[in-house]
Amino acid sequence: MSVDSPASPPPFGAAGHPLDWLDLREKERVEAGLRRRLRPREAAAGGLDLAGNDYLGLSRHERVVEAGVRAVRTWGSGSTGSRLVTGSTTLHADLERELAEHTGAEAALVFSSGYLANLGVITGLAGKGALVVSDAINHASIVDACRLSRARVAITAHRDVDAVARVLAQRAEERALVVVDAVFSVDGDLAPLADLAAVTRRYGAVLVVDEAHGLGVVGDGGRGAVHAAGLAGADDVVLTVTLSKALGSLGGAVLGPRRVVEHLVDAARTFIFDTGLAPACVAGALEALRVLRERPDLAELVRTNARALAAGVRELGLRVTEPEGAVASVLIGDPHLAFETARRCAVAGVRVGCFRPPSVPDGISRLRLAARADLTPDDLSWAVSALRSALV
Repeated sequence: MSVDSPASPPPFGAAGHPLDWLDLREKERVEAGLRRRLRPREAAAGGLDLAGNDYLGLSRHERVVEAGVRAVRTWGSGSTGSRLVTGSTTLHADLERELAEHTGAEAALVFSSGYLANLGVITGLAGKGALVVSDAINHASIVDACRLSRARVAITAHRDVDAVARVLAQRAEERALVVVDAVFSVDGDLAPLADLAAVTRRYGAVLVVDEAHGLGVVGDGGRGAVHAAGLAGADDVVLTVTLSKALGSLGGAVLGPRRVVEHLVDAARTFIFDTGLAPACVAGALEALRVLRERPDLAELVRTNARALAAGVRELGLRVTEPEGAVASVLIGDPHLAFETARRCAVAGVRVGCFRPPSVPDGISRLRLAARADLTPDDLSWAVSALRSALV
């Protein structure tokens, strides 16, 4: 019995380069108005920034910057290892304690990004044989975490509590998580957390809430949407936060029951195998949190400015969401038009976010205007004027 020899591969170039498909994809993206490019900014870029997420204006606060500088001089530029080896400093422990105090959680665990915090907690609490119920427009980090969790994943319509209840009522799995953004990053609307918590408790599930856009912005003193919903410290609620938005630094954290945090130290791969967050970032976030706790009015200021910004944009005849946090979302529709409008705003000195597929579905490309606590009435007028000229 003979076995045929495998066919020899074609000579190089006979069937094209193995990466030629990338050129086709790029052409498709360009034609669809979806090609992305990096645009490095200068340290002193000038103009008005409504594209970034520095909601409280703390990334350049004197105390926050100085805390980061001191940390570099004390600890060096990096953490030197994973959190379980050499990457945990006393700064990490201080930040974890104060984050928990601020949000009302029992314990906290700092990760090197909010993205990795979501991956760590969802994969760590789910797994094969579990169910994860996820809102249709949750952040990409939650989507990726669901895919990696090996659990059965059910996607429910946006903010549809009844749909969540139906999925949980019909489940066969022993364990279940319901995962949701507290404040949805593009539209800026709030999740119905109190109603979701009632449903998860009725069906014996755990509620996991991503407070990336809630911490420092929503609720009394910026304690977050979970706290505002009366769920702080609940033994069946876990939250994640990012340190890169209201706290003006970098990193993320998981907060919740102590036994969840202790489990993640042993089970979250994005914690165990990742280098710890650099001490300068930890110190900056810690000092920003202390500024926020001394100035609880900052949270109300950013919300007030977001509402004023939305009102001005609405007077232009545009469809804009009513902000429940820091974000005003302006529906444009066509991705080419959204990009061109954002470009014209930049020419007028105002940087705004531009969201196109795959960040949002086809047909609802939009501008994302992120308010800050330190915006002045003149800044708000400038932003509306720039948008008016961009639409001509």
